[in-house]
Amino acid sequence: MSDAALATVNGIPVHYTEHGSGTPVLALHGMDVDHREISGSLEPLFADRAGYRRIYPDLPGMGRTPAPETINSADDVLDTLLALVDAVIGEQAFLVVGQSYGGYLARAIASRRPRQVAGLALICPLVGEQVRAEEVDVPEHVVLHVADDLDLDAALEPAMQDEFRNYLVVQTPATLRRFQETVVPGVALADHAALARIFERWQLRTAPEQGPAYTNPTLILAGRQDAIVGHAGSWHLLEHYPRATFAVLDRAGHGLPHEQVGLLTALLAEWLDRVREHRAATAAGSG
Repeated sequence: MSDAALATVNGIPVHYTEHGSGTPVLALHGMDVDHREISGSLEPLFADRAGYRRIYPDLPGMGRTPAPETINSADDVLDTLLALVDAVIGEQAFLVVGQSYGGYLARAIASRRPRQVAGLALICPLVGEQVRAEEVDVPEHVVLHVADDLDLDAALEPAMQDEFRNYLVVQTPATLRRFQETVVPGVALADHAALARIFERWQLRTAPEQGPAYTNPTLILAGRQDAIVGHAGSWHLLEHYPRATFAVLDRAGHGLPHEQVGLLTALLAEWLDRVREHRAATAAGSG
């Protein structure tokens, strides 16, 4: 069961949905969409895993969360999310999952709240300024597979057909269905003027990896054919995350959650197991 909710933080009405109860899991979506893309990717994982309270906010300027003039940088977005954590999670330990731009913000939250964030998972994360441009291999967009029975004309408007073709490297009725259900609705709601203003200052003042290493269980997933953020930049994050599993998945672009559903779910499940084990060991050691 899902509950739509609203928390006004720093004067911003942040809309989010919740599923379940237990350990909070804050999940942050990427650019130009809303919470539905990442919730659609994660909810199958929790279908048979009780004990997790999943929190899916719409980031400012996307979905139903507005971005007034006071939100004009990534730092403002981060401050809003930290205030949301204080309002809806409080001091409880929680997990963070971030996709694309949400992965950049997730790393910053873990950096700012290292004692509170018990685990961090990154899906095709935007890496950021700590990696030099010449070190980042962003391949050209390729399409690896198009199903014979794929019918875009019947499913999408022309503009969204282009979005689909440029986003997915595996183009099948299944990836089309997920795109229709979890991407298209959010694209229609994005405030592009506000996002353009925010992304003029997209780099955080303090890079997420500038402080001490983050030592809780981490998962970093990248798409081998990701033509948006690439996969090579994510490798440079490993030194900062000594408990990280790092996987580059073939047959996956920036739309990895739609193209490699089984592997995504399996790797996230293993990450949750590592987080649970680590928390139990830490509690036993402090007891």
